[in-house]
Amino acid sequence: MHPSDSRYTKLRWLLTVSSLILYVVDIGTDVALALRYIRDQRLLRAALTLTFVLCGLVVTQFFSLAWYRDDMNNVLLNPEGEAAAWGMSTAGLVGLHLFGTGIFARYFHLLKSGYREVWCGNSEEAQREAHRLLGLETDLSMLKLFEAFLESVPQLLLQLYVRLEYDDGSVMQCMSMAFSFFNIAWSLVDYQRCLRRSLPSAREMRSGTPTVVYAAYKLCTITSLVLSYGVLLTLSEYTTVGLALVWLLGVVWANLLQTSFCSSRIQEALYRAVVGVILTFTFFNVKGQGTKVAMSVYYAFFSLVNAAAPLLLWLLRPETAAAAYFWPVTCAIVGGAALGLVCLVVYYALLHPRGQWREADELDGLGEEPETQVRIELFLMP
Repeated sequence: MHPSDSRYTKLRWLLTVSSLILYVVDIGTDVALALRYIRDQRLLRAALTLTFVLCGLVVTQFFSLAWYRDDMNNVLLNPEGEAAAWGMSTAGLVGLHLFGTGIFARYFHLLKSGYREVWCGNSEEAQREAHRLLGLETDLSMLKLFEAFLESVPQLLLQLYVRLEYDDGSVMQCMSMAFSFFNIAWSLVDYQRCLRRSLPSAREMRSGTPTVVYAAYKLCTITSLVLSYGVLLTLSEYTTVGLALVWLLGVVWANLLQTSFCSSRIQEALYRAVVGVILTFTFFNVKGQGTKVAMSVYYAFFSLVNAAAPLLLWLLRPETAAAAYFWPVTCAIVGGAALGLVCLVVYYALLHPRGQWREADELDGLGEEPETQVRIELFLMP
């Protein structure tokens, strides 16, 4: 990893503040929408909305606590065997996470330590802190990625289904969908940048055009797929069974690849279940092997889903062809899928930040790299 890549800058500190604000607002708008549903006697919608919020919250708190405990037991990260992390005992950490504030604790420690480094000069203490800051930052990026696909993406799908099926919307619902979309975008780009920053000898994703094109690839493909799922749900509620099967295929694939990200079987099983959710909506490189074939098969299959959704809607519900939303949604599905795939090709053909050696990424295999202490690399361990 280049030295410049490991520095925690003022810009990254400000982006961390923005990430925290977006995290709070995204959850806040979803909870406010659930309360509105309760007031309007839409109890099923309220229950589903809150279920997604709680699911994302519980899973991220579980992994956050597990990673704290792993770090305390890691002789590289905790050579003196201290029975506390950031001044908090195990009991204190458990209490924080039981009340759902573990993520906020991570943000607090990152912002506090980051502020000391970027605004108080390059002291010897701050230099020693640089690698620990990188670990905190990458842990947060992974937790945010989990939260985005367990809460924001399903939330977006649910509210879209409500709009299409019942033509029922509100300002709060629009705000919830908008902030879910922004949270997804932020989490995807932040994860990719932290991933590359954490890999030894890897060049960091450049700002500007490469970041914009990568974000467009992910957002366009995910949005078109979410719209397709929403359309299929309006045709039949049994589409949920199909989604469950797609999720199960993702879990089976993660099991076949024998992922080794977590320190216990229970954690690994939950991690593979989360991977299945991510694969339901976008391609995710579960391990560091070359994935060109897997990615091609993945997007070929979901291109069929994107093509089938508006076609089935037109054939099975011909009256919807006259609905105001039919053509805009159809154009968004087809156009979004096409633009997303074009951005995918452009990014990996022209804008991918390749280094001196082969670097693990969604399309690349894992090169020979030295062992480090950053957890995010275990996403790509062969």
